[in-house]
Amino acid sequence: MIITEVSYSEPVRVFESFRERPYSFFLDSGMDSERLGRYSLMGSDPFLVFRCKGGEMAVFEGGSWREQKGDPFRILRELMKRFHITGDLRIPVAAGAFGYFAYDLGRQIENLPQMAVDDLGLPDCYLGFYDRLVIWDNRHNKMFLTSTGLPEQGERAFLRARQRLDELENIVYSGIDGSGKGISGEDASGKCVVREQPKIYGHFTYDSYCAAVQRVKDYIRAGDILVANLTQRFSCRLQEKPWQLFLRLREINPAPFAAYLHYPELDIASASPERFIKINDCYIETRPIKGTRPRGRDPLEDMRLRTELLQSDKDHAELAMITNLVHRELERVCSRGSVEVPELFCLEEYPTVFHLVSTVRGELAQDKDVIDLLLAAFPGGSITGTPKIRSMDVIEELEPVKRGIYTGSIGYLGFDGNVDLSIVIRTFIIKDGTAYFQVGGGITDGSEPDAEYWETIDKARALLDALGCDGEVKVCQVLPG
Repeated sequence: MIITEVSYSEPVRVFESFRERPYSFFLDSGMDSERLGRYSLMGSDPFLVFRCKGGEMAVFEGGSWREQKGDPFRILRELMKRFHITGDLRIPVAAGAFGYFAYDLGRQIENLPQMAVDDLGLPDCYLGFYDRLVIWDNRHNKMFLTSTGLPEQGERAFLRARQRLDELENIVYSGIDGSGKGISGEDASGKCVVREQPKIYGHFTYDSYCAAVQRVKDYIRAGDILVANLTQRFSCRLQEKPWQLFLRLREINPAPFAAYLHYPELDIASASPERFIKINDCYIETRPIKGTRPRGRDPLEDMRLRTELLQSDKDHAELAMITNLVHRELERVCSRGSVEVPELFCLEEYPTVFHLVSTVRGELAQDKDVIDLLLAAFPGGSITGTPKIRSMDVIEELEPVKRGIYTGSIGYLGFDGNVDLSIVIRTFIIKDGTAYFQVGGGITDGSEPDAEYWETIDKARALLDALGCDGEVKVCQVLPG
């Protein structure tokens, strides 16, 4: 493995140099470099690609695709065992599997009903296996290039590592012309496109969403569930390239777990504030979010809304239930007695909202791995509910379209054992010129349907602003299928 430090450049400008290359990705820590957003990572041209839909999988390796059927988690574990490297303390990861796990991959873990329409038909899991990376240390303004030589071994691995590092250096430096533009010639600020007010489509009306909230409350009062996360999806035709949309979202709503991923079938532009799972040297951290208020129009209103959230019994109860759920899930794969909650009901500020957040930590048991952890905890409890499986049944009944990638996870499984995955919220899925985005919230017995509807609009504010929606948003209902 070779790691070299090079002269620092702005991450967006460097990613411009290879964002159109195959399976390019940018895990962009856009804020909080002292805590959650220290590192940003990018790469392209993986040596292996894994994707699955249900129990059907395809692996691209050695220049061709091979298809197989079975358990995707078992196949993924087998693939990960083939590649192992030793970590380096200067960086969070040197190589690994980067991409996404869709919410609907959970159907391979639990037997769930099939009621919602799968209108997008996207893969449930899409991972590239990358042997080289570009890494920014945002705290110290340093940039590293890594090259491992995988999938080769021994002397051939060293020769490949040197060759691939030279290629990466050429890509990084040749793509920047010194004018602040990348190879596309587009303005890196993302402000150069003139856009019309978009027409927003949804699969709920105000009335139908409120009715769905009431139906969740009926299940709660019947004793079926304690809390369920109910969401609604919007869409609109995109008037520009997905990368331009990401740049504007990044400017409006910087986030510690932002991401841009480019696939042949789709692009993903995310500004997620929520970590799903981090593993560092066998220590696990997860950070569920529950409780939201919009930012105020002035400091006085900001203070009022912040205080309101901190004093909300409903939001505290919701976060406490999800924190207990996550605690129980980690206990299934962690060393006995190691799971703890060092932070509970912490308030975090973002450009458009306030959130309540908890932190749960534990030590991964010696006989468990990241696949065991995913089987125990995926999808995240903060975007399902509790009890989890029954809440997912309710979600399937009430949400008219399948979630797909939304509320799944984006990030990496490192070949050194380190892992960092976000929860896919505040995210655009772009396919065939249409941008899809979804928002929701946890419903408890104390939820007011009207307030829950408008909370989803508050959470969508940054996404709507990035699309160019000014003022009140009018939604045109579209039925699934």
